Amino acid sequence: MTSHIETLVQQLDGKADESYNARAELIRIGADAIPAVINGLPSLGGFGQLTAIEVFEEVGDPRCGPALIGLLDSDNPTVREWAAMALASLEIDGAIAPLRRAYRACLERATPPDWAESVGIRWALTELGARTPVVPPLTARLRDTAADDAPGWPSAHFTEIINDLADHAQVILYSQFWRVDAGRTYGVSGTGLDWELDWTAPWEHLVEESRTWSLLEASEAPVGDDIFVASTWIDRTDLYPER
Repeated sequence: MTSHIETLVQQLDGKADESYNARAELIRIGADAIPAVINGLPSLGGFGQLTAIEVFEEVGDPRCGPALIGLLDSDNPTVREWAAMALASLEIDGAIAPLRRAYRACLERATPPDWAESVGIRWALTELGARTPVVPPLTARLRDTAADDAPGWPSAHFTEIINDLADHAQVILYSQFWRVDAGRTYGVSGTGLDWELDWTAPWEHLVEESRTWSLLEASEAPVGDDIFVASTWIDRTDLYPER
């Protein structure tokens, strides 16, 4: 059985069908497969490690915690991102300090705060209670008026939300639009605006730049009673965390 599991672990790095089948079989085996997956991680490439992370999450075995923490030092940014999110979704004890180090490493590499790795690590810290997003009162109140299953805020309030966040010194990174129809959620194409902020600029400048771009987006955004907008933003402390 052990040799069979070890073979499956190596197949995680194979072609798509082979990797998918190995992943499914390891998940079916469950907890008995986890030690071999952990031991095999160093021999896997980026694709195999990402698939192994999926196995860890599906099986939900906390023994994978140290291995996931180790992957935060990977040379692959997607592996680092997925490992961070898995640490949060599995509620791994002791993950907060390594996640904070990983986030500082992002900043030291000058990884933009709106890139996937930065977003993923912040999400993980938030989920584990180590980061509290700043939600101004008006933004919170407008969110409460939405349906419980709505992915964000009613699009009619987009301009109010932008100004409320900027007035409270928050930098909006991007916004996504969704349509809710009969309880189902569908992605909606946005305006296609693509802006980049100069992260070396003073914080106050970043706030106003993001306000300007977001208001332009709001002027061209899809609207309707069934359209919702989900914005992602950061606080000054996300760019200049305390040591």
